[in-house]
Amino acid sequence: MRRLLSSAAVAALLAVTATAVAAPAAPAAQVTTQLPRTVRPTHYDVAFTPDADKATFTGSVKITVEVLEPTKTITLQAADLTFAKVQLDGGPLAKVGVDADAQTATFTFDAPVAKGRHVLSIDYAGKIYTQAAGLFSLDYDTESGKKRALYTQFENSDGRRFIPSWDEPFYKATFSLQAVVPTGQMAVGNMPIEKITDLGGGKSRVKFATSPKMSTYLLFFGLGEFDRATAKVGPTEMGVITKKGDLPKAKFALESAGPILTWYNDYFGAPYPLPKLDHIAAPGQSQFFSAMENWGAIFYFEYALLEDPKISTQKDRENIYTTVAHEMAHQWFGDLVTMAWWDDLWLNEGFASWLEGRATEHFHPEWNSSLVAVGNREYAMGLDALATTHPVVQHVDTVEQASQAFDAITYQKGEAVIRMLEAYVGPDVWRDGVRRYIKANAHGNTVTDDLWKQVEAAAGKPITGIAHDFTLQPGIPLITVAADGCVAGKTTLTLTQGEFSKDFPGKTPLAWRVPVAAKALDGATVAKTLVAGGKASLAVTGCGPVVVNSGQAGYFRTLYAPKLFTGLAGRFGALPAIDQLGLMSDAWALGLNGQQAATDVLDLIVATPADADPQVWSKVAGVLADIDGLYDAMPAERAAFRKLALARLGPVFQRVGWVAKAGEPTPVANLRAALIATLSSLGDPAVIAEANRRYAADQSDPAAVPAALRKTILGVVARHADAKAWNALRAQAQAEKTPLIRDQFYLQLASVEDEALAAKALDLALTAEPGETMPSNMIARVGVLHPDLAFDYAVAHKDAVNTKVDAGSRTRFIPSLGRRSADPAMIDKVKAYAAANIAEGSRGEADKTAAAVTNRVKIRQRQLPAITAWVAKAGG
Repeated sequence: MRRLLSSAAVAALLAVTATAVAAPAAPAAQVTTQLPRTVRPTHYDVAFTPDADKATFTGSVKITVEVLEPTKTITLQAADLTFAKVQLDGGPLAKVGVDADAQTATFTFDAPVAKGRHVLSIDYAGKIYTQAAGLFSLDYDTESGKKRALYTQFENSDGRRFIPSWDEPFYKATFSLQAVVPTGQMAVGNMPIEKITDLGGGKSRVKFATSPKMSTYLLFFGLGEFDRATAKVGPTEMGVITKKGDLPKAKFALESAGPILTWYNDYFGAPYPLPKLDHIAAPGQSQFFSAMENWGAIFYFEYALLEDPKISTQKDRENIYTTVAHEMAHQWFGDLVTMAWWDDLWLNEGFASWLEGRATEHFHPEWNSSLVAVGNREYAMGLDALATTHPVVQHVDTVEQASQAFDAITYQKGEAVIRMLEAYVGPDVWRDGVRRYIKANAHGNTVTDDLWKQVEAAAGKPITGIAHDFTLQPGIPLITVAADGCVAGKTTLTLTQGEFSKDFPGKTPLAWRVPVAAKALDGATVAKTLVAGGKASLAVTGCGPVVVNSGQAGYFRTLYAPKLFTGLAGRFGALPAIDQLGLMSDAWALGLNGQQAATDVLDLIVATPADADPQVWSKVAGVLADIDGLYDAMPAERAAFRKLALARLGPVFQRVGWVAKAGEPTPVANLRAALIATLSSLGDPAVIAEANRRYAADQSDPAAVPAALRKTILGVVARHADAKAWNALRAQAQAEKTPLIRDQFYLQLASVEDEALAAKALDLALTAEPGETMPSNMIARVGVLHPDLAFDYAVAHKDAVNTKVDAGSRTRFIPSLGRRSADPAMIDKVKAYAAANIAEGSRGEADKTAAAVTNRVKIRQRQLPAITAWVAKAGG
């Protein structure tokens, strides 16, 4: 998420692709499908004409199919399409039956269709949507007026809204695409343009080169008033495409993509197989995704690809880099080799999430991005510790279930499991296993065991059992640590495996084989073992405090015996930053769960040294903000807690300051923004006043609001806005012509603490003013501070809200709004909404919200009193 290549060059590159080793496809009988198995496509020849003004298109497709056994009917997937004519091999017209609920169309022929190759010809028409599903439009403001661009988004199951097709990942085929478009507009596809024909009357036909074999969800088309810049990376033409005038904002992305491609070519041991790779920036937002890995034509919403010198931050730059690295990793893991069915979605997303981190560590060590892995693991564990979790490899039956599979278990737990297994076998062995996997399965489909088979072959030792433990069953291992003392310079640890669960603390634990690494602070080496059968002993060199999960590569919680934890807390400043994050994360999670003192994390916060890594201080700020959030409707207790929290963070911010210092480490910029936002949320009057002062001085003093802090300062002003300030911000939003900046204003209008103004933001979201893609984001942003208000509003305006949400996300959006509530009534409300509006097998998001609220209520009742007592003692 130009220059035209010559037809000869395209043909040469495709010839290389065509002669690649054929993949041993997964047996069709073992792959889930919602279609009969009697017919499979091999090629789609698609021609269509969009009418952007009328929000419709007409199309025709000739699908080359292999009929595997005689049949009188052919069933494929289609949604919101109407059919004018259907023929097989130019014969009589077929009868058309449409099942809108199943999203299928069935064509019935007069006589049985014989086995063998046939061509199915279909003339049809469809809709152009306003949300990111199928072929959709995005409107945006410019100095010369409103403009409209077209794009496609097909993952997971929306290719059927554009082409009647076998819209499942297993049914790979080649694609030829041509479109009749307004002359002068730029059309973009997966492949280079092969030919442009002027049709007269302001129309041209654009024909793209034929693609390699791929799944339908990876097809892409874009159309609009675009600019494109390119760079040559070996044989590949790397491109960035923006709306007119925005190319300078894509400079960082283009400069980053080239080295990443070269590195990936080497890492995978297989060169990128298409002739070009475009990164396409589009205005607007989606509530559920920022970019899409269409093969050769990666789609991004602008905030995920463009740097605007007026508003972009260091964190934005890092997010652009990791998003580009993530989507480019998919060009191999997902596009070249594709999961057979959505059960194994994590093969796409977990791997890309892991490799984006590895690429960032390689090219930008100054960002210290290895520490981000701990936060990603914590995000996954937040879901995985609830009974509503699911295995990494999960069975998917329906389109809605496939949509809901795009969650933290698939992405961040998948990433964490890969990171753990890479550490277990070694990075070189892991890379060799990945190379074997890509070579064996290029242009085909796989299941998870295909990856384990190749890694195990490269490693020369069993890893499949370990991998199965972490991917075929849900949950989080808990490693309890006891020490038998230090003898002859070695500390012997007893490691016992249980399970960390928020809502079933007394359950019989599942069994895992857990790779564990441990290191004493005064030891020179890391000791490793595999905890199997529930227990293990580990001798660690050194007699000082011992960190279990040293380096934080393991996916488990660590519960230390009290004396061992006290020893680590006393030497907290001596721990590596990544282990400080790990120890603090475990103490916070186990404390909230009642498995160790809820105040242990506060002891670690007190022990955090002034010169700790900026990401450690950001973690401290995050924990303090989380605790503050637990004190809703408890003003006296909140005031006492805030006094201590401000006293801890205030001196750190004094050192960091409002203004960047020459030569400061890059992560300090992120810490500065995090501290300002957290101190504002804690009600720090000095920070709030200074943010307002700077914002008011912006027009007269260019230094008052530096670009690196513009979003942060705007966030503080908006959060604490009264009616006058809120209306002034809205006036700025209305006047702003740059979509990237305009969207920020509308998001911040929805971030206000004042409940009456938050209600006003909800009403504003459902007007035409913010644009078609902003409403769901505004409503979700209200839900951060006012979850009950946002949920109730969305339920009351359900039909209007659902028109502003991506079609595949509607079973998730409204239930997710209540997740931050601490009101027990929310549990019944979200369950009632799900029962009335969501099919029984697709209520996963509602179940997650109910579980999260239940856990939050439990924490307030059971753990918050201890924190309040600690605050009272410390304050005294």
